[in-house]
Amino acid sequence: MANSEGIERMQENYQRNETLQEQLPEGRKQAVGSIEIFRFADGLDITLMILGILASLINGACLPLMSLVLGEISDHLTSGCLVQTNTTNYSNCTKSEEKQNKDTIMLTLYYVGIGVTALIFGYMQISFWVMTAARQTKRIRKQFFHSVLAQDISWFDGCDIGELNTRMTDDINKISEGIGDKIALLFQNISTFSIGLTVGFVKGWKLTLVTLSTSPLIMASAAMCSRMVISLTSKELSAYAKAGAVAEEVLSSIRTVIAFGAQEKEIQRYTQNLKDAKDVGIKKAIASKVFLGAVYFFMNGTYGLAFWYGTSLILSGEPGYTIGTVLAVFFSVIHSSYCIGAAAPHFETFSVARGAAFNIFQVIDKKPSIDNFSTTGYKPECIEGTVEFKNVSFNYPARASVKILKSLNLKIKSGETVAFVGPSGSGKSTAVQLLQRLYDPDDGFITVDGNDIRALNVRHYREHIGVVCQEPVLFGTTIRNNIKYGRDDVTDEEIEKAAKEANAYDFIMKFPNKFNTLVGEKGAQMSGGQKQRIAIARALVRNPKILILDEATSALDTESESVVQAALEKASKGRTTIVVAHRLSTIRNADLIVTIKDGTVVEKGTHAELMAKQGLYYSLAMAQDIKKADEQMDAMTHPTERNTSPVSLCAVSTAKSDSTDKSEESTPHNETSLPEVSLLKIFKLNKSEWPFVVLGTLASILNGTVHPVFSIIFAKIITMFEDDNKPTLKHDAEIYSMIFVILGIICFISYVMQGLFYGTAGEILTMRLRHLAFRAMLYQDIAWFDDKENNTGALTTTLATDIAQIQGATSSRVGVLTQNATNMGLSVIISLIYGWEMTLLILIIAPVLALTGMIETAAVTGFANKDKQELKRAGKIATEAVENIRTIVSLTREKVFEQMYEETLQTQHRNTLKKAQIIGSCYAFSHAFVYFAYAAGFQFGAYLVQAGRMTPEGMFVVFTAIAYGAMAIGETLVFAPEYSKAKSGAAHLFALLEKKPTIDSYSQKGKKPDTCEGNLEFQDVSFFYPCRPDVFILRGLSLSIEKGKTVAFVGSSGCGKSTSIQLLQRFYDPVKGQVLFDGIDAKELNVQWLRSQIAIVSQEPVLFNRSIAENIAYGDNSRMVSLDEIKEVARAANIHSFIEGLPEKYNTPVGLKGAQLSGGQKQRLAIARALLRKPKILLLDEATSALDNESEKVVQHALDEARRGRTCLVVAHRLSTIQNADLIVVLHNGDIKEQGTHQELLRNRDIYFKLVNAQSMH
Repeated sequence: MANSEGIERMQENYQRNETLQEQLPEGRKQAVGSIEIFRFADGLDITLMILGILASLINGACLPLMSLVLGEISDHLTSGCLVQTNTTNYSNCTKSEEKQNKDTIMLTLYYVGIGVTALIFGYMQISFWVMTAARQTKRIRKQFFHSVLAQDISWFDGCDIGELNTRMTDDINKISEGIGDKIALLFQNISTFSIGLTVGFVKGWKLTLVTLSTSPLIMASAAMCSRMVISLTSKELSAYAKAGAVAEEVLSSIRTVIAFGAQEKEIQRYTQNLKDAKDVGIKKAIASKVFLGAVYFFMNGTYGLAFWYGTSLILSGEPGYTIGTVLAVFFSVIHSSYCIGAAAPHFETFSVARGAAFNIFQVIDKKPSIDNFSTTGYKPECIEGTVEFKNVSFNYPARASVKILKSLNLKIKSGETVAFVGPSGSGKSTAVQLLQRLYDPDDGFITVDGNDIRALNVRHYREHIGVVCQEPVLFGTTIRNNIKYGRDDVTDEEIEKAAKEANAYDFIMKFPNKFNTLVGEKGAQMSGGQKQRIAIARALVRNPKILILDEATSALDTESESVVQAALEKASKGRTTIVVAHRLSTIRNADLIVTIKDGTVVEKGTHAELMAKQGLYYSLAMAQDIKKADEQMDAMTHPTERNTSPVSLCAVSTAKSDSTDKSEESTPHNETSLPEVSLLKIFKLNKSEWPFVVLGTLASILNGTVHPVFSIIFAKIITMFEDDNKPTLKHDAEIYSMIFVILGIICFISYVMQGLFYGTAGEILTMRLRHLAFRAMLYQDIAWFDDKENNTGALTTTLATDIAQIQGATSSRVGVLTQNATNMGLSVIISLIYGWEMTLLILIIAPVLALTGMIETAAVTGFANKDKQELKRAGKIATEAVENIRTIVSLTREKVFEQMYEETLQTQHRNTLKKAQIIGSCYAFSHAFVYFAYAAGFQFGAYLVQAGRMTPEGMFVVFTAIAYGAMAIGETLVFAPEYSKAKSGAAHLFALLEKKPTIDSYSQKGKKPDTCEGNLEFQDVSFFYPCRPDVFILRGLSLSIEKGKTVAFVGSSGCGKSTSIQLLQRFYDPVKGQVLFDGIDAKELNVQWLRSQIAIVSQEPVLFNRSIAENIAYGDNSRMVSLDEIKEVARAANIHSFIEGLPEKYNTPVGLKGAQLSGGQKQRLAIARALLRKPKILLLDEATSALDNESEKVVQHALDEARRGRTCLVVAHRLSTIQNADLIVVLHNGDIKEQGTHQELLRNRDIYFKLVNAQSMH
């Protein structure tokens, strides 16, 4: 019956492999050879592996030997020599009393011997293999990372970065799983299988063949089971995927959902999709249990068959067959057939590892054409910085058909500032990348000081180049370390000097931690201008001879640009500087301007010369309107240098929601604070399905009775041979064999019932929990979504996996527990009746058996988590390196990253070596202890039988019932980890369900005035985002807006324009002051009513994956909107004719995030949606900034129409769009700097005037 547990495991394994196989893409059939996968092993590893294999072969022999000893024991007991009651038999006894005791002791010692063997070799096989796997994996990781960093950039262009990172983690983990203890277990299973069959055939070949005859059936049903489960699992996943997609879409655009009050609508859409997943889930539960039942039915049938055939062989007087032989053969065969099943998954993991190794080794063996680590090549003492391009032609290897540079010729003198201009795609940046030797030209060559750069040592050469590019990459560490990446041996003085030169010193000193301020992942905590200046400092610290500025200021707003521009001009003195620019205003005073078109130089000269030529440069300049700027330059003094406020708001950082370092480190602390969730609370959730649960539990109890009954029959069969009466024996044997078959049928029925009832209850529960959780999420306030821990990814994971885990701990687990409890309870009662002394002895031993199983699981899972943490840290370093490979290469910082990576691996490696010892010892102990327990039990039993205090039959009942019962319990304890997962999942879930939002969009409280005029007022409003309490965004803002007026907010980024709009929508409440609607504080109004008066059109409008009509109707979710009404607002928004031109007209789906439509079309749909609300207040948040000129005009026209008769707030960067507003408010650092109409503000000649001028320069 121990096998029955084995079977469950076998099935789980089957399922696991099948899923593994399905996950492997088809193209992945290539694999490395079975020996080649160990190519990173050194001498010690090879020794460890050989010893480990030998140990596992010896260990595998223990089980079959044990069944031999078991056979001897049964013969010994039934021969009647021990039993003094039966006089007829006693006279047959030929052996003397002493001989008798000696035999008993001998057999006991056999057991002990087998136990000791299992102990020593079990430890060796596991710990040696785990150790050698850890050592090899560490080497593979190091090599792989080194190899990736050594590749040239063209290799990175052709490969998917995300895939590389999964390779680095997943594929190498697969290798380490496949070459560790799994191999030892594989050999152990092979050895048990072969030795078991040999024993069977030698002792009794007829019985062996009969017993084997049913194993195909068992195998087939196990395989069928996993097949069904897998196909249904994938169906279930795809059914849930639909619901998951809805959840992701809604959660990622939560602001829009809340602004339009569409929570209920979305919850319905989500729940609709959950129903399919539920039905498939129930089918899956039933199917898996049907086949599991079938497996047990065949198992018990096999027992019946074997014993019936065995007894008939003994009765027909077949030579050499005694009951001992029958048992020995039977158990050997059963064990060995079980071993095939057990070996399969280990073999699978090894094959998967070989497949994974193929890709990894391929990268490790790839020799790059430009080796970043190479030590060869000429290293000149000093570099002057004279650069020359001679007939350079080039195309990107990833796009071989497109020639980017066509025989480019250009000479740059040392110390000059040269600007490259030209339309995009003309090859400006490419030329710069070739100069850094990120690629080599196809034809021609580039020289520096007359040397071909291919002849120079790559690292040495790159160390003389400083690069500042359009989007500078900062690494997730402190400002000081980021600047230090420029050069290893840099002193603090030099860092400060570079920071001063880059105009960065002042803003850095304003931070509380000065140079030790963390910049966040990818520099997310810094504003654009700050990042640029840190990057400039980093380039200057190298003291480069050649400085490359690739559009270094294009991403900045006007104010930051002038500061950075000044820093760059300071920096380029005395160096060869190459500037790539789109904004021509930034390069007017370059020594030489080179216009490049289609990969060749078209003209060159100074600004004045090229303007006089009236060629390509002239037309570019005219397009950008530099001339007008010339006249204004004199009128306009340089804007005062002021720092842009440190990173604007949190809302902006949702775009950068790749969570920053800080939040990742803080997550573990938050988890601990969650209150424990009791089992009962989880079960209560299933309350309404109690009939299902009760019926399922009854089925489990029925199932639990099977094993105790089995142990009684088993003992009766063994001991019935004490009687010599053949007819009665034959009759008994037939009855007992039939009972086995009946037990099989009971198993089958009870499993099917469990599947049906528990499956239904569980799936209904999952659906209910998902619904509740999703609803709870949608009604949280926006501040909750700003929290890094609640990003879309985390929330969708909660819905998908956490909840599935909770279901795992409830219904079907309860079944397993009930079954085991029944089983154990009955076993103990029966055993106490048959022989209480021996029962007590075994009961003392049993907990130890159960405990060792637990220790083993605990050790493994505990270490797995620790490993995960360490590998996550290592993975983060690797990811950062790979994503920013260009920056690392141009800074020549590959070695620094390699070292960091190795250090994090080191701690994980030490952990693994500890783990090897612990897993090894636990495994060895739990396996060997079984043999020791048998020895003790048998010795004591024999003594009791001899003393006449117990019958042999009683001894077998007790032994089978309790020893195997204990094993069954040990198996259940393996479910404990799943239960703890469910508990943590449940803790998260309940915390979510019980969290009350501060601004409850669901509440019915608050005033609902009959009319809304549309007068707005900010009274002394101060505000900071809850996730960044240290940065005040608004400081005492006071402003009143009359109804029907259009008011525009302008100012540099981060000054609080968008924030004030979010306060109006009551996404947040002000920290101080009030926001008034018609004189009533927003907090006193009903939230839903308040939001129904407002409509917003934002910079990037969010559309949902529905039809156009549904997207427009989204504007009012409180009623069904008629198509006529939709058409009417579409006309008003200037998009009706476009929609009518589509084949499906208003039923055209817009795609995910509106991807099927252009920017202008999306904007106009959003306007139509806003108009449908018939709002009193219209908010336009940069509604046209992302559009090109053509679309902008159309959209602007639609907006002007929409504004009529409504209070309207406009946030704008492009000032041309708001010239005719009734009031223009200029914000700076969260307060009003000046206000008035366009003309008034121009006369003031203050900030607004400067902004207007700055914009007309572009």
